Amino acid sequence: MNISSLPTAQPARKLAILGAAWVMVGAAVLGSMAHAESVPVPTVAVQSQSSGAMVVLDGVIEAVKQSTVSAQASGRIATFVVKAGDKVRAGQTLATVDDREAATGVQRSQAQVNQAEAELRNAKANMERTKDLQSKGFVSKAALDSAEAQYQSAQAMRDQATAGARQSGLAQGFTRVTAPFDGWVLQTHSQVGDLAVPGKPLMTVYAPQPLRAVVQVPASRAQSVMKATQTTIKVDNGADKPMWITPASRSAIPSADPVSQTTEWRFEIPAKDAVSLVPGQQVNVQFLQAQADPVARLVVPLASVVRRGELTAVYVSTGQGFSLRAVRLGAQQSGDRVEVLAGLSASDVVAMDPVRAGSTGAQPAKSSK
Repeated sequence: MNISSLPTAQPARKLAILGAAWVMVGAAVLGSMAHAESVPVPTVAVQSQSSGAMVVLDGVIEAVKQSTVSAQASGRIATFVVKAGDKVRAGQTLATVDDREAATGVQRSQAQVNQAEAELRNAKANMERTKDLQSKGFVSKAALDSAEAQYQSAQAMRDQATAGARQSGLAQGFTRVTAPFDGWVLQTHSQVGDLAVPGKPLMTVYAPQPLRAVVQVPASRAQSVMKATQTTIKVDNGADKPMWITPASRSAIPSADPVSQTTEWRFEIPAKDAVSLVPGQQVNVQFLQAQADPVARLVVPLASVVRRGELTAVYVSTGQGFSLRAVRLGAQQSGDRVEVLAGLSASDVVAMDPVRAGSTGAQPAKSSK
């Protein structure tokens, strides 16, 4: 129908036809937009997992070879060659102490050595002359004994002066602070111009391998940790999935802290896993204790959990979309899953991507995990 051909006496009918046409066009556009904004979200069913008791404790990565380097000589720090984060080699000079006093001591000791050698040569010559005269009967045997004693005394003085020279050389060498082994500078504790005294820390050096995880175990958890049949270290390195490490060995320090009532446990990190770790990095250590009657627990992937302020929740599939449901979580389980204490049942299906599940048009994907 040509709308322009309608009589001018029928404006109401013309407007009604125009409105109906626009409604049909709008409905078609909205329908296509709704179809275009449909966001498929992968889902996973809540699982029931049987496992024994698990204890999760916070730990920290620590270098097995770590040394606090200090000077063995007193004096002002003249140079500081390295800084925190520098790589060093064994024997490399890290800092120097003002050695003017030590150098003067070396010169004095060398002069004493020269004097002792001169006196030794004189005593030797005197002993040889006395021995020759005594053989011809010009001097007594007592004179020869005295000359030999002077010679032996001169030898002792020469040895003493030589030892003093070596000691002075060592003292001068102590003004150069060197690296005890190959590694990295973790931290510096002094600067140029500070007074260095024996025992005062100058810097901390550590070797990148081997590494270990150190955990302070409370007395209330000591038995559970001791009876654990499986120990796993979780490292959250910022990637999509955390890194799981099985320690090579474990040991406990046979003493407890009198204030915190904790015992230190150490877990050696395999070399292949220690490459991506650094001292001071925080980790979680999980202790799984086997039980005769394992407990069934509802678990969901950690990736499905969303935290908004004090709210901990998951997006539960309703068939046509998702609804946000608050949950109460328990301990983290192996396989990057966490126990759900309340809020879900075994028949629920949750979204694996909570960010996309909270967007408009989110729909459960056809192929669920």
